[in-house]
Amino acid sequence: MNYTPDQLRRRNESLWTPVQAVTAPVQFLTFIVSLILVIQYFATGQGYMAAHIASSIKVVMMVFITITGMAWEFDVYGKYFLAKEFFWEDMINAVSLVLHLAFIAAWLFGASERLQMTVMLVALISYVVNFIQFGRRGLMAAKQRKAARVLDTQS
Repeated sequence: MNYTPDQLRRRNESLWTPVQAVTAPVQFLTFIVSLILVIQYFATGQGYMAAHIASSIKVVMMVFITITGMAWEFDVYGKYFLAKEFFWEDMINAVSLVLHLAFIAAWLFGASERLQMTVMLVALISYVVNFIQFGRRGLMAAKQRKAARVLDTQS
């Protein structure tokens, strides 16, 4: 789905667009580190603390990008969450956020290390789905901006 011209303008003017553009790669990096450490934990039974710290940072990034994403969505669509244009991205993001927070809950309630890492692995898998959705959306927006620039130069 493309942005309407007004939505594209609001997207380009939003303070939150560059915030999302900067934090998304940082979150992806925390995902990679967390995934490697969680897999290492399952493979060796070692490295729980490193995996826990990396996963906790990933949770913080997930919460931060969700909150700033809601502000961005309000700027562009006039709704903080579940705007019809972003419904599926928001739904999968909500599932992923709940799973990330479930990792923290598992830790706080004293679940075993293995259960905590299992919850985090599921959260990381859900993040991949959400990442693909937003990556696709970003590519579509870039194509739309490029097409708009071409039209502007032809005018």
